Amino acid sequence: MLEAAVAELFGGGHVVHLTTLRADGAPQTRPVWTIVDNGHIVFFTQPSSPKARDLANDPRVALSVTDRANSYRSARARGQVAQVLEGEQALAIIDRISHAYIGKAFPMRTGNVYVVDAVAQGTADLPFSDADLPRG
Repeated sequence: MLEAAVAELFGGGHVVHLTTLRADGAPQTRPVWTIVDNGHIVFFTQPSSPKARDLANDPRVALSVTDRANSYRSARARGQVAQVLEGEQALAIIDRISHAYIGKAFPMRTGNVYVVDAVAQGTADLPFSDADLPRG
């Protein structure tokens, strides 16, 4: 199960980056939208995307998330894709993810949902905030 603070940040609306491994073993990091569903971090992508190709070769992933309201509050998770959802089941979750980010259903009506089984996780909440940044 995800820790409460980890689940909160991956639960939607925050800046998330997904790292996958390319066929040659090189890491590839891209932004994604996530929510937490049944205790798992879930995200989606198009079946023909580089992310999908990477995950077909190697299901291991690392994710990091930064709080939109305070960039010094973050979480991370590492694990592997445990399940890939397609069709109507995927679209229902894609719309839930989209609502968390833009407040409406996702306009593209295709995509696969990837369910991540996190084996390592943690948070960081530094003792300052974006308000402490110098303004230039």
